[in-house]
Amino acid sequence: MASTLPPSIDFDPIDPIYSDLSTAKPLIEAIDPAGQMGETVAPVFRAMPHNLEAEKGLLGAILLNNRAHERINEFILPQHFAYERHGHIYEAIDKLIERGQIADPITLQRFFEHDQKLAEIGGPIYLAELASAAASVINAQEYGRIVYDLFLKREIINLGEDMVNRAYGAEIDELAPMQIEMAEQRLYDLATTGETDGGFKDFKTAIVDAIYIADAAHKREGGLAGVGSGFRDLDTMLGGLHKSDLLILAARPSMGKTALVTNMGFNMAYNYHKSGGNEGAVVGFFSLEMSAEQLAARILSEQSNIYSDKMRKGLLSNDEFSQLATCAKTLHEIPFFIDDTPALTVSALRTRARRLKRQHNLGVIIVDYLQLISGNPNSKNDGRVNEVSEITRGLKTLAKELSVPVIALSQLSRAVESRDPPRPQLSDLRESGSIEQDADVVMFIYREEYYMERKKTGRRAEEDDSKFHEREARWQENLAKIQGLAEVIIAKQRHGPIGDVTMTFTGEFARFGDHDWQHGNNQ
Repeated sequence: MASTLPPSIDFDPIDPIYSDLSTAKPLIEAIDPAGQMGETVAPVFRAMPHNLEAEKGLLGAILLNNRAHERINEFILPQHFAYERHGHIYEAIDKLIERGQIADPITLQRFFEHDQKLAEIGGPIYLAELASAAASVINAQEYGRIVYDLFLKREIINLGEDMVNRAYGAEIDELAPMQIEMAEQRLYDLATTGETDGGFKDFKTAIVDAIYIADAAHKREGGLAGVGSGFRDLDTMLGGLHKSDLLILAARPSMGKTALVTNMGFNMAYNYHKSGGNEGAVVGFFSLEMSAEQLAARILSEQSNIYSDKMRKGLLSNDEFSQLATCAKTLHEIPFFIDDTPALTVSALRTRARRLKRQHNLGVIIVDYLQLISGNPNSKNDGRVNEVSEITRGLKTLAKELSVPVIALSQLSRAVESRDPPRPQLSDLRESGSIEQDADVVMFIYREEYYMERKKTGRRAEEDDSKFHEREARWQENLAKIQGLAEVIIAKQRHGPIGDVTMTFTGEFARFGDHDWQHGNNQ
């Protein structure tokens, strides 16, 4: 039985979109081996999405007026054309225009004669045919969108076929969740690569957008341009957490990094829930160090005023357990999402964040902590510094892609301990690479109380009772001045001032709070 193409399909054996036409006949014969159904059997073969007239019209428009090239060259590439000959012609047009030369049928003929490829693209007659099929310069961009849209559809088909083949495959290392993440990554890359809405904004548009942001901040309680962290003085310094910003919070161990971002994340999620979405934000917390249960226990301890140590050891009284259960019931509807998968790559983190953005309107991302993110397994192993640099660039890109603030915790090097006092500074960032460079805000936590407590010593050999008690009293007096206090040092802020914010810290409940200078006490 002969297989025929529908009349509407313009068959061109040169182009690869018809490459599997040869498989149509065996497939049809497998369905109808005796040929009893005759010509009524519809061919199994389907041509990939394409539009010959749009491709011809677009190329013809450029050949007649090279200004049409300016309208589409930001998002159209040679591989976007379904017909290979058209991709070659567009690539040649690109090269000629970039050299400052005119691209028309005459110059293209010389170009392809020099490369001995004139016959492959149909010869001078086909170039003249393109010029005669020209669309107007005004319509060139619309024709470009059609070409690009059909390219995306072909890529979706190819991606779908690849997904099916991988799912049927027996690769032991490729588990189903990994294949889903890879497919989502490829789909997102396809959706964002070569977007047609990019490019320059005129200054008027940028000014209007800036005024809109300022007006929204003016109308919002507290006058914040970004998402409020729930801490008065910190929000005053930062103006809230701004969309597309990467914020690094770094400190030595036991300073309270996780406690502070957990408090911030809870405040934002609680305010979002309480205000019906008008304040705060939906929070996605990537906990690479602690389990989701441990993180939730911290929040419960902080909100219920029950020591986390008693919760861990099972020392709760009946009343305390009832108090805890009541608190949990109040909190379970808060939009605070935790992913405690260890050793996530930036790619996997990005995929999951995009999914949460799509499903729950994600507003803030928290990563605890940066050094526990795995590097891309496909990238070259150029050392940990370059790997961390790649991670921070990935997090900054994620912040811009999703238009949300990303808060990433970071460890500090031991060099900070060698100073007196051991106040952290930018040079202490571990494996710094591009951490400082990529971050919009860099903050440190410094608790002098922590170091003061470790300065306590017993009686020295040369001391009598009087000197020992005198030194002990001075130590107690100095400790009392700083007890329960913490400093958040804003060492870098791209859009605002740097400085220190004094806060309170209650270790038993892993709780930070605003410091009330006016009344001289901690709240």
